[in-house]
Amino acid sequence: MTQHVTEFDLGKIEIHRLFATPLASIAVPDADQLNQALSAEIFSRQRHHPSVQHSNVGGWQSAPDICSWQSPAITKLIDWARYFANQLTAINAPDGLVASTLDWHIEGWANINSHGCSNAMHAHPGAFWSLVYWVDDGSEEGDTAPRGGELEFFDPRGILPAIYAPKLRFRIEGCLNAGYTQIVHPISGRMIAFPSWMQHCVTPYLGHRPRISIALNFSL
Repeated sequence: MTQHVTEFDLGKIEIHRLFATPLASIAVPDADQLNQALSAEIFSRQRHHPSVQHSNVGGWQSAPDICSWQSPAITKLIDWARYFANQLTAINAPDGLVASTLDWHIEGWANINSHGCSNAMHAHPGAFWSLVYWVDDGSEEGDTAPRGGELEFFDPRGILPAIYAPKLRFRIEGCLNAGYTQIVHPISGRMIAFPSWMQHCVTPYLGHRPRISIALNFSL
């Protein structure tokens, strides 16, 4: 039975997004020149070092020793990533949150994915932030077909909202994907940061040029 409801100003509804999970994204300055140097260094490593096997399904992945590579381009990227992570992090002090420059331990590796390669679902235990930087997203001029290879995140609350009422969605901005996944499209020169405990995967890459990325884990 429908009862009469007096209309009210919908703008007065207060929305509080509880338990939000951050995903930060930024375009790295001077990326074009930096990416040329990074690509050359990573392809050189691929020629001289076999791939390691973790979550990668196909493709090439370096050992997690990228911070020891004697490369000015790698050093520049890591310095920029460290600055990025510091801007996203605060220390919980007795008087509240305090911004600080942290002495991070950084572990990282390079990835080269060819057509059909992907990464299985995984997380990064023992780290606080995980970062991904796309050196080359594999795009080609005039390419309008989907290239796949998206970074896909899984709702840390699980799939319960989707199982209980699969036809329903929260009519609230930023809450539409509850119980589902969220994808991030690779873009050359862009860096993202996310909590290391978030489960994620890389969908099969459908492009024909190599896609190159660098992954970094930040821990204390």
